[in-house]
Amino acid sequence: MSVSILISYIFLGLSLAAPIGPVNSVRLDKGIKNGFWHAWIVGAGSMIADGFFMLFVYLGMVHFLEIPIVQIFLWLFGGFILIYSGIESIVGSNKVQLTVTRKKDSLMKCFLTGFIMSITSPLSILFWLGIYGSVLAKTAQMNGTSQLLVYSCMIFVGLTLWDLFVAALTTGFRKYLNDGSLKVISIISGLSLLGFGGYFAYQGILALFG
Repeated sequence: MSVSILISYIFLGLSLAAPIGPVNSVRLDKGIKNGFWHAWIVGAGSMIADGFFMLFVYLGMVHFLEIPIVQIFLWLFGGFILIYSGIESIVGSNKVQLTVTRKKDSLMKCFLTGFIMSITSPLSILFWLGIYGSVLAKTAQMNGTSQLLVYSCMIFVGLTLWDLFVAALTTGFRKYLNDGSLKVISIISGLSLLGFGGYFAYQGILALFG
């Protein structure tokens, strides 16, 4: 097992975590408003969900996620969570103040937000089934099955590094912000979540009645 291969799987984990989606939007929003730990804990919740998906794929339990009623539930419930979070972010934007934002959200609420958004996201499921599933297949074909767990752990290391990077980034940005810019960020984040939530709900309705 070479170091270069291990590093390549760490970079794969980074690339899987980097795209801007609902979780990264919330991570940035919570971090800028509340600080490092709030951003980090959103990512930690998301990573726990990612770990479940990886375990499902690793253990060959993906067929459960292919059941139509399960997919419909995930689309609709995921859409509801995103729309609710988006409305909450927009409605609460007028109450955001830089000096008191650290009291606004509990760490447990941030953790659950990250976890629920990821575990109910059909896009996350499809992403992990497609990307991680193909990675496992390719790794098994090239290197056998004995090192699959090690390579999977390296992907998770990449996810963790991205979480720390975003949390540190939001903490650095926070010193340059004022109450007005926080409100704008809160509204933009809310609109982003509404967009994702609307898409999820639409796909769920299509699957339900289609």
